[in-house]
Amino acid sequence: MDKNTYKLLTPGPLTTTVPVKEQMLVDRCTWDDDYKQMTQYIRSELLRLAHAKADYTTILMQGSGTFGVEAVFSSVIRNEDKVLIAVNGAYSKRMTAICHYHHIPYVTIETKYDSIPDAGDIEKVLQKDGSITHIAMVHSETTTGILNDIASVGALATAYHKKFIVDAMSSFGGVDIDVPAVGITYLISSANKCIQGVPGFSFIIARTDDLEQTRGTARSLSLDIYDQWQIMERDNGKWRFTSPTHVVAAFAQALKELAAEGGIMVRNARYVRINRMLRDGMEILGFHAYIDRDIQGPIITTFLYPQNRVFDFRDMYLYLKARGYVIYPGKLTEQDTFRLGNIGEIYKADVKNILHIFADYMKEGQLI
Repeated sequence: MDKNTYKLLTPGPLTTTVPVKEQMLVDRCTWDDDYKQMTQYIRSELLRLAHAKADYTTILMQGSGTFGVEAVFSSVIRNEDKVLIAVNGAYSKRMTAICHYHHIPYVTIETKYDSIPDAGDIEKVLQKDGSITHIAMVHSETTTGILNDIASVGALATAYHKKFIVDAMSSFGGVDIDVPAVGITYLISSANKCIQGVPGFSFIIARTDDLEQTRGTARSLSLDIYDQWQIMERDNGKWRFTSPTHVVAAFAQALKELAAEGGIMVRNARYVRINRMLRDGMEILGFHAYIDRDIQGPIITTFLYPQNRVFDFRDMYLYLKARGYVIYPGKLTEQDTFRLGNIGEIYKADVKNILHIFADYMKEGQLI
């Protein structure tokens, strides 16, 4: 097969449809009214997907998902504030690095990577430390595939009058999140995840009343979400600086395709089915998942290397790629793992194919 043609079993970038790709064949002007209307359509549609109405707004931000997370942290948490970060994976750990770079006061509550942060433990920290103003956590921690309990933590944030920042990078659009009901102040996600667009920008769904209070807080010019929001509002969809026009057009198409599929609930059902099928099939082949089923999210699964066998991930990766599928290396440090994502244009036939390829590889290498 063509070495440049393969499907991505990753948590984003992911395999997109042909119509999404075709939107990137047109060059667009950032100042054009049609393009600005496209931006406004995206902003309003994201609010609809978040079950958010007049109390919330949307900001689009150039760059990857981490750019969006850093934009929020550096733009809305003041020097006199303090954020409590629930850490149970590499991506929540990255939040602490962002705080370090920007000298943002923070405290962590650390949980083993195969466990969900306990709301009771978080409450104890809140009771002891009255200086905490924000709580932050990752929803779908793609280090492991775990789906954290944002509802319980959001209830705490509401009860203790804390602002709640949620990295929903790998879940928004694939898992239904009622942003106001959960008590989220800022939710961050990315164009190349469950909405099934391509990489190039992140987006923030924000409580308008809190965002209005952050003017002048930003520690970065390009990552200032208040100024980005102000210009998008004032100029009817204009971005402050050059926007990724091709990516924006692809994302607008991806939003239409999400609606055509039946919305988030239908897409979630597909993800859940494919995830279970993939996990079950891999375990039959001797690849055991890192986390228990009851906390497994529908986005990505982390698998341990086979025990008591000579195993070369790079060799297996190239074998799979040559046969049409690209997988993800692990993100853990204490154990050897690899990851299989199942979002994007991945269906039952793909799972059957990938399981056959894994089985062939194991037989050829005499690993089973």
